[in-house]
Amino acid sequence: MIKHYCGIFGIYNHVEAARMAYFGLYALQHRGQESAGIVTWDGQKLREHRGMGLVPDVFNERHLGKELKGNIAVGHIRYSTTGASLIRNAQPFLVRFKGMEIAIAHNGNLTNTVELRDELERKGSIFQTSIDSEVFVHLIAHNMNGKTVEEAVMAACKRVKGAYSLIILANDKLIAMRDPHGMRPLALGRLAGSPVLASETCAFDLMEAEFIRPLDPGEMLVIEGNSVKSYSLLDEGKKPPTRQCIFELVYFARPDSIVFGEDVYQCRKEMGRQLAIESAPDVDFIMPFPDSGIYCAVGFAQQSGLPYEHAMIRNHYVGRTFIQPSQDMRDFGVQVKINPVKSMIRGKRICIVDDSIVRGTTIRTRVKKLRELGAKEVHFRVSCPPIKHPCFYGIDFSSKGELIAANHSISEIERFIGLDSLHYLSIDGLLRSVSHPEKYCLACFNGDYPIPCAGGGCSRACLEVTD
Repeated sequence: MIKHYCGIFGIYNHVEAARMAYFGLYALQHRGQESAGIVTWDGQKLREHRGMGLVPDVFNERHLGKELKGNIAVGHIRYSTTGASLIRNAQPFLVRFKGMEIAIAHNGNLTNTVELRDELERKGSIFQTSIDSEVFVHLIAHNMNGKTVEEAVMAACKRVKGAYSLIILANDKLIAMRDPHGMRPLALGRLAGSPVLASETCAFDLMEAEFIRPLDPGEMLVIEGNSVKSYSLLDEGKKPPTRQCIFELVYFARPDSIVFGEDVYQCRKEMGRQLAIESAPDVDFIMPFPDSGIYCAVGFAQQSGLPYEHAMIRNHYVGRTFIQPSQDMRDFGVQVKINPVKSMIRGKRICIVDDSIVRGTTIRTRVKKLRELGAKEVHFRVSCPPIKHPCFYGIDFSSKGELIAANHSISEIERFIGLDSLHYLSIDGLLRSVSHPEKYCLACFNGDYPIPCAGGGCSRACLEVTD
């Protein structure tokens, strides 16, 4: 499974701020499943609760009803990078400095973390975590002398490079921003007069909040009292090109969300339609691997005219604490999550439609099972181009060695997985599936990185101190 690193949520001036943050994080749970946290402002101080696990496991009625008092809240859910699944790295990250309390929730990866961390440590900063979000806090603190907190935040943003959407709670101010390239999503909404912020609009839908608009790349919002003020993090005339992460639309975002102004469901259907235009095999039916492949498979079936079947069934009740089988039951974990309908397989020519192939090992296991059940032919169609390059901006395919398409030809991948044919959606086909193709980062497909890492590239060691 591909992992994304974070989801963030904020709400201002709501009597049930902590509870709304809980619902917002619950809706964003697909973006991170290792830790969750909420920080509130009660008028005097920040209150926090963070923990490891899923949102319903971390919070209970005592936290939401009694401990997390206040009408302003910021929340965060997270996947960790390698070696960093620790409670001390759970966010929002909270500090107290010169009479001000600051909580920060960050989605994305900075590419100059090591460089900035070394510089700050030489100046006396002491780091408590291994997350790059803490770099923001120290930079803000270093810029607070004689400045407002929003001015210090803007100064900090001028030093960092990489992908970030941030929500910062500074006493009674709520500050939100996106990096100048706009790589990670962040949206503004309103709930009965209260401004709300979230990585995806599905968080608004759960609490019946109105979606207003996405934040612009390089925009900072400052919410205080009855005002919502917008600022630019960039000097006039220095705006870089927008490079939003297209993998949000391919895989990460929930299909019922609006992300980067795009209807995710319709984008995925169009990816499937473009895929069918490029390569529709002569088969008995097409099927998705649920749930990620469903929406592109619908578009593929509608365009190709091929029957659409759910010949694989997903068990939606498999939890993270499922007891692991013994070693001799090698494929048991895969079968617990997704299992074929045997009567649909024997003697059939099948085309599987899915959204991506990263390492190929899980798909290989599933195709092997279809062969054992008597499938006559197994074809595979992928609704994004081959992933050939690591991502340094917040997705966990972080080295070329992990990427099957970076090291093998199409025919080699076909043989490894056990396929009769394989076709990936072309980059042109992918871009025809979105409204503003010029605004997307395609680095994982073509190696064209909009933001280089310090020193020209990121190593695993660099990524292990980022979030």
